[in-house]
Amino acid sequence: QVQLVESGGGLVHPGGSQRLSCAASGSIFRHYYMAWYRQAPEKPRELVARINTDGGSTTYSDSVKGRFSISRDYAKNTVYLQMNSLKPEDTAVYYCNIYPPSNEYWGTGTLVTVSS
Repeated sequence: QVQLVESGGGLVHPGGSQRLSCAASGSIFRHYYMAWYRQAPEKPRELVARINTDGGSTTYSDSVKGRFSISRDYAKNTVYLQMNSLKPEDTAVYYCNIYPPSNEYWGTGTLVTVSS
């Protein structure tokens, strides 16, 4: 029973911060890279950030580099996305998944709306 449950979205003002959480199964944490993806209105889903299995390596899209930070907590089986200096362009539904993503693991995501 693999389950990825995103949470932490909401309305944020430009320049603000938000922390997203993704509760995952232990098997995912043991075997796979984890990643955050997002899909903005009328835009295709894109990779935002990824983290390797031991948490020692992270990669970010150019649009969020320097503002977002992905991390994983093995004790809690949770992946986080710390989002700082948020911009209206960051408005999207955010999803977590393995990397590369599996269609088996897409959930409903969590909506982040950045608006003044």
